[in-house]
Amino acid sequence: MDDDFDMPAGDDLMMGDDGMGDFGGAEGPVMKVGEEKEIGKQGLKKKLLKEGEGWDTPEVGDEVEVHYTGTLLDGKKFDSSRDRDTTFKFKLGQGEVIKGWDLGIKTMKKGENAVFTIPPELAYGEAGSPPTIPANATLQFDVELLSWTSVRDICKDGGIFKKILKEGEKWENPKDPDEVLVKYEARLEDGTVVSKSEGVEFTVKDGYFCPALGKAVKTMKKTEKVLLTVKPQYGFGEMGRPAAGEEGAVPPNASLLVDLELVSWKTVTEIGDDKKILKKVLKEGEGYERPNEGSVVTVKITGKLQDGTVFLNKGHDEQEPLEFKTDEEAVIEGLDRAVLNMKKGEVALVTIPPEYAYGSTESKQDLAVIPANSTVIYEVELVSFVKDKESWDLNNAEKIEAAGAKKEEGNALFKLSKFARASKRYEKAAKFIEYDTSFSEDEKKLSKQLKITCNLNNAACKLKLKDYKQAEKLCTKVLELDSQNVKALYRRSQAYTQLADLELAEVDIKKALEIDPDNRDVKLTYKTLKEKIKEINKKDAKFYSNMFSKMTKPSAEESVSISASFTVKPQLPNFVLWEWM
Repeated sequence: MDDDFDMPAGDDLMMGDDGMGDFGGAEGPVMKVGEEKEIGKQGLKKKLLKEGEGWDTPEVGDEVEVHYTGTLLDGKKFDSSRDRDTTFKFKLGQGEVIKGWDLGIKTMKKGENAVFTIPPELAYGEAGSPPTIPANATLQFDVELLSWTSVRDICKDGGIFKKILKEGEKWENPKDPDEVLVKYEARLEDGTVVSKSEGVEFTVKDGYFCPALGKAVKTMKKTEKVLLTVKPQYGFGEMGRPAAGEEGAVPPNASLLVDLELVSWKTVTEIGDDKKILKKVLKEGEGYERPNEGSVVTVKITGKLQDGTVFLNKGHDEQEPLEFKTDEEAVIEGLDRAVLNMKKGEVALVTIPPEYAYGSTESKQDLAVIPANSTVIYEVELVSFVKDKESWDLNNAEKIEAAGAKKEEGNALFKLSKFARASKRYEKAAKFIEYDTSFSEDEKKLSKQLKITCNLNNAACKLKLKDYKQAEKLCTKVLELDSQNVKALYRRSQAYTQLADLELAEVDIKKALEIDPDNRDVKLTYKTLKEKIKEINKKDAKFYSNMFSKMTKPSAEESVSISASFTVKPQLPNFVLWEWM
């Protein structure tokens, strides 16, 4: 493929040597055919001869294709692409043409025809362009915008320019974890091919061949074809690259031209806070719905070790598929989480590290034994699922009943020290009755008590999980419903203590003690909190005392003089110590 970035020979009359000028972000004025308006504030005028198509206009960096005729104000013609029967191409806003062109043509639509009157300051100035253009000449150009090709500065530093040769499908772009399949051909500027492939697959974040490919594919759509102009910093830099096998050498500081096609890609989702569970989509699913926690799912599944050993096979070879309820520990945690991220009909390859699989213990499965600390790989097809009911699926009585059931599930999990799972149950219970404006008075009373219980129990879970901020928020919700709730004050005081906000912790625990002066746990916590504050105050007093003594310590001569008359006692700065009633 020829390099379309260079300016066609013989058109150097249009070249500007003063850069792209001040665009000022100006858009083209709304105009009618025959109307003339000024563009910007530098004297550039535009007269519309023919309206263009649609609303789009070219952007800075795009390669535009035009026909034009240039004349002086007396009508004398000095240049015309029409006379040569050759269109003119240039990159907009890159200083390849006079300023007036860069400013004017970016206001045009495809197919539009306009006459631009360009003052000398935006043309050739005092120098002119002898022998055809005099000094300080105002010029007129009859310009027709035939088309343009989008050219983007991908990294915004001039290192990679992407020219779209063929638009892609849909709107999605690959992300860092995704696996892309591309075709490419990389050449030196003299046309020498240094690398090519009719189909290579790689992970976007890992890249391939040179850094430019990984960066470029993140901006592309499926089936899109582009031409990349790659500067050395995104190629092989100062060192270049020696020839190896069928791959050609890349000289030091060499720029590259790369034809690149994004054939397809497989979406890879990183699941979990630590992103260690990987789900690679092999076949897209249907619609947008996914299972929720508590869904009953049916899957076809094959489980393998990293060496290819098959340990599980369900739903294939006339075997029954696997059916389980999510978030019930029916399967390993990694598989459970992955299925919650799938659509019906989707086929995915799920890679699960030991901590979300079988951990440090050996596990005997249907077809093989999984050694300790094994990463496991499942190919999963989500055949179907039945979602657990959401609050909007239920009437008022059913919402209260469902909230009560989830609360009891949470209680059972809490007793088993499964605090994270218990917390989810309490959260779901509270959501069922979150909006109770349509409830009867009796239903509101039941709803209020359930909200208090669920949020209190969830706060206890959060304290166990050391999520003190959430524990504080949950207790605050309870106190908004019942300001005298001792458990909420007690647990919020614990949360404030862990968040090192001892003043607020003191306020809560003292209020709890006022409400229930015989509560053993509250009294014990109050005593512990007082001791903690007393210890902190002692440390603060010592710190300020030492600091003050250093600031006021006299010299040796002063000490002799002072000691003859009186003894200097250390003084503490004026700060408030914690006082207890």
